[in-house]
Amino acid sequence: MILVLLLALSAPADNVAPPPRVVGELVELKTDTGTLYGTIDLPATPGPWPVVLIHAGSGPTDRDGNGPGIWTNCLKMVGRGLAAEGLATLRIDKRGIAASAKAMKSEKEIRIDTYAVDVVAWVAMLRKDSRFTKVGFIGHSEGTLIGLIAAKEAKFDAFVALCGAGRPLQDVLREQLKKNLSDELYKKSEAIITELEADRTVKDVPKDLAALFRPSVQPYLISVFQRDPVKLASEVKVPFLIVSGSTDIQIAAADAKRLSDANPKGKLVTIEGMNHVLKAVKETDRSHQLPSYFNPTLPLHPKLMPELVSFFKKSLVGK
Repeated sequence: MILVLLLALSAPADNVAPPPRVVGELVELKTDTGTLYGTIDLPATPGPWPVVLIHAGSGPTDRDGNGPGIWTNCLKMVGRGLAAEGLATLRIDKRGIAASAKAMKSEKEIRIDTYAVDVVAWVAMLRKDSRFTKVGFIGHSEGTLIGLIAAKEAKFDAFVALCGAGRPLQDVLREQLKKNLSDELYKKSEAIITELEADRTVKDVPKDLAALFRPSVQPYLISVFQRDPVKLASEVKVPFLIVSGSTDIQIAAADAKRLSDANPKGKLVTIEGMNHVLKAVKETDRSHQLPSYFNPTLPLHPKLMPELVSFFKKSLVGK
């Protein structure tokens, strides 16, 4: 999430008590370069259960939806909320992030396809577990794109794009950076983006842009720039829910509309007054938005969980 790069606060990630009778289970996935870690939330009702893999967005965002400069517990709330409704969930730390940090040998070796391959491996693990039946997916922010890339091989039984972009990343970056940078710095960022679009790395990056365009992350950005979420969304064959928030200042509701237009079978839901971290914030100015990025006790928007529960119960359970 690009806004995170503009923030400065770090906080611990795990201070919220689970809902009654929901069990959190630590899980590991062995890979050639190290172990990936996640948390499974199990319903109180007898299994087997359908299970939903929840994937965080870009940057150092962990399984709970937290990271340097952001503390919301939004994905933890989604996972435990679904578990409380009879749907098991798996939330993961991406390769190189949080508990899975050691599984990344070098940042410069990571591509967006790396994360997609990991998703396929997590799904294969879930399908081998007799406690689970069908497998759904929620991709938050860039997690949507990662899931769309993985979808063909992972063969999800249902897919949710949650605040996911409906344009190539470079278009989203240009829009966000235009709003947040000075004219001079934006021109420099545009020159870098243009080079990366042409599959060329940039050695000299201004200090003020290093967090986003440091040389070690440029190969990853190039790999993302080459992916079109609209094209990938058009190829989704399973039940498809596309959710956006009307006060999301990072990914516009128009992006969700693009994904929906690409796949007429998908269901489009725009939640009035929901922002990018899935909280109820009516205003779009930063003074109203930023507190929700630092408040792990602020609940999810009240209309989000009913939409997710209804979708997954119909697509994974048949209710």
